[in-house]
Amino acid sequence: MAYVVTESCIRCKYTDCVDVCPVDCFREGENFLVIDPEECIDCTLCVAECPVEAIYAEDDVPADQQQFIALNAELARTWKPIVERKEPLPDAEQWAKVKGKTGELKR
Repeated sequence: MAYVVTESCIRCKYTDCVDVCPVDCFREGENFLVIDPEECIDCTLCVAECPVEAIYAEDDVPADQQQFIALNAELARTWKPIVERKEPLPDAEQWAKVKGKTGELKR
C-alpha cells in the first residue's frame, strides 16, 4: 500500500514531506507533488510533515479524493524526482484551505 498526495497540495507544494522521505519517492510538477507508488515503502514519515494534510495511505484516501490514487501513479511516471526541500509556492498560504482546486493542477 502506497501513500497518496491529494488535492490539498495543489497550488501549495509544501515540500516538508520530501525532506523526511527515506527512499525519494516524491515527484515534482509545476504546482503539485505526487508519490511514486512503486518507490513508496509505506513508512508514514511524510504524513505528519505535510502542513496541509494532503497525504493519505491509499486505503484511507477520502471518497471525494479517490481519483488521486491513479493520478499519483500516472504523473509519477513522467515527473522528475524531488529529493530536497524547496520553498512552497509564493501564494501557498492563500491556497492552503481552498477546496475544489483540482482544476488548478498543472500537468
